[in-house]
Amino acid sequence: MSEKPWTPDSWKGRIALQQPTYADPAELERCLERLARLPPLVTSWEIETLKSQLAAAARGESFLLQGGDCAESFENCTSHAITNKLKILLQMSLVLVHSGRRRVIRVGRFAGQYAKPRSSDTEIRDGVTLPSYRGDLVNSLEFDAEGREPDPYRLLQGYKRAALTLNFIRGLIDGGFADLHHPEYWDLDFVQHSPRARDYQRIVESIGESLRFMETLVGVNVGEMDRVDFYASHEGLHLSYEQAQTRQVPRRVGWYNLSTHLPWIGLRTAAPDGAHVEFFRGVRNPIGLKVGASTRLEDVDRLLDLLHPDDEPGRLTLIHRFGADKIQQGLGPLVRRVRESGKTVLWCCDPMHGNTRSTASGLKTRRFDDILRELELAFEIHAAEGSLLGGVHFELTGEDVTECVGGARGLDEVDLHRAYRSQVDPRLNYEQALEMALLVGERIAAQAAPVGDAARLAGTAGRRRQPRGVA
Repeated sequence: MSEKPWTPDSWKGRIALQQPTYADPAELERCLERLARLPPLVTSWEIETLKSQLAAAARGESFLLQGGDCAESFENCTSHAITNKLKILLQMSLVLVHSGRRRVIRVGRFAGQYAKPRSSDTEIRDGVTLPSYRGDLVNSLEFDAEGREPDPYRLLQGYKRAALTLNFIRGLIDGGFADLHHPEYWDLDFVQHSPRARDYQRIVESIGESLRFMETLVGVNVGEMDRVDFYASHEGLHLSYEQAQTRQVPRRVGWYNLSTHLPWIGLRTAAPDGAHVEFFRGVRNPIGLKVGASTRLEDVDRLLDLLHPDDEPGRLTLIHRFGADKIQQGLGPLVRRVRESGKTVLWCCDPMHGNTRSTASGLKTRRFDDILRELELAFEIHAAEGSLLGGVHFELTGEDVTECVGGARGLDEVDLHRAYRSQVDPRLNYEQALEMALLVGERIAAQAAPVGDAARLAGTAGRRRQPRGVA
């Protein structure tokens, strides 16, 4: 079936799920017009560079690490919170580089992860019914009538905080914060007490010794080891917000969503005839698509045709989320269906969302062992199907929260009340996230390609710095 011509607003002719209802549509349009005039948050050359790196991951030459908050809050747009998220992702990537012997693509769930899908449009407490909290981009977490009313000015606030976050991260990286010669810059408190701290320190020391050996051998510093590539991602849920930052770029063909590098379509909005698929089929970004137990195989064919029509390398990442109890039944048929299409995708495992459960007291949590089991099964199933798992997708934080149970320190449900801070879903804390990286790294090592030079390990050499500030 041929599709009608795509335009940035053609999605408005489709059913758009998970969209807030604003009391004053004219006010919304005024905010969107202002948003559309603001500078882009990311550039098209960054997007195209990421796409080429994701294509390499699909070939088994790189590995995607995607992680960050389940839902960012405006309140946590602080230097401390941003730095700690950056630190834990850098630490995890260092472990994966060392163990997997391949480049790691670092993609943060930040600088835009302000909107969240909800299972119901309303929430009831003590007989009072109010609109559900849909993330800080839409309304307030506080349960009161004023705060829960969708506010279009929050779209501008979200843009500003995303810009501040990206600006700070770029400043840190360009200033040498990610220098592989000094991974001690990335230290968090876990170094003092974590049961796996010594394992991490051995990796840090090994990387440092390798760099010093190479620099002694060639007599110069290893080039570009003072910075790494970092990319932003978020669920492209609020379509009016995404459209306002979508534009054409001089000397490039097509339209780019310049609100983020890697937007993804969630499981709740992945209907082939829905508004989200219609919108994202027309942008030039690499796209993530969540798939899982509720994904119909017949829909997979249609989604591949719509989102990946030209089999462009790096264009489509399928992020599967089944849960540890369902992945053995569901993943194999999905992998075979995609293989039968003849198209190449990057496979990424999200072991978080399918393993959410509630405690007796009503807190949502996830078990470390369930997360790890789904990941291990994902590696095994892909190998059995002749496929390759090329990435992982975590909800995590660099803070000392207690939201997921298990891990080397043995957190249990009683511990959850000590520091449960998530607004929506439970996240791995910094210690659990690093431990997960160590375990995943061991799993990757078994199938790793031969080691290249130290520059290849770091994933930065041979790439010139690009000028920033041009779309």
